[in-house]
Amino acid sequence: MKTKLLILAILCITAGAAHAQKLHVGVKGGANINKLTGKSFDDEFSFGYHVGGFFSVGLGKKFAIQPEVLFNQINVDTSSTFSTVYQFKNVDKVQLKYMSIPIMLNYKPIKFLTLQVGPQFGILTNKSKTMLQNGKEAFKSGDFSMLGGAQVNIGHLNIYARYAVGLSNLNDIDNQEKWKSQSVQIGVGFTL
Repeated sequence: MKTKLLILAILCITAGAAHAQKLHVGVKGGANINKLTGKSFDDEFSFGYHVGGFFSVGLGKKFAIQPEVLFNQINVDTSSTFSTVYQFKNVDKVQLKYMSIPIMLNYKPIKFLTLQVGPQFGILTNKSKTMLQNGKEAFKSGDFSMLGGAQVNIGHLNIYARYAVGLSNLNDIDNQEKWKSQSVQIGVGFTL
């Protein structure tokens, strides 16, 4: 409920600001390099993808707010201790699919470069069927992260890289260990 109210408030603020400033809309997609921390998961990064859309509302010459909606796929491997700690057999790969809502503050020091920072709210939409009866008992349904990155702007084309660090514990089984996400997003976007 808090997330819905926050999203509604941000949409109202950006809609009001759209009358005074330029509004840009676009699509984006790329690769996710993901990792879940915790002794139950391999200490390695794995690949996934993201795809979605965004709009950007200018707040003067150098600043803008950029809400986005992204669909993310996260693939991770469990470590050999996962089955020992949680008493499950044959759980070696986990695939999570999130609808993520980053709300980025953009700062444009020069025409071709944009620096970005902001929160990201993730809603777990689909869990791997190999993980504890579709994963319902293992992972919490939401994630909160902070993002930071940079974007190179070449006309309508945007090339970006971001680092996201999860702030919330994703473990919904017990409190034996905390599972937190980390990811690097690399991709391209096109502003319409």
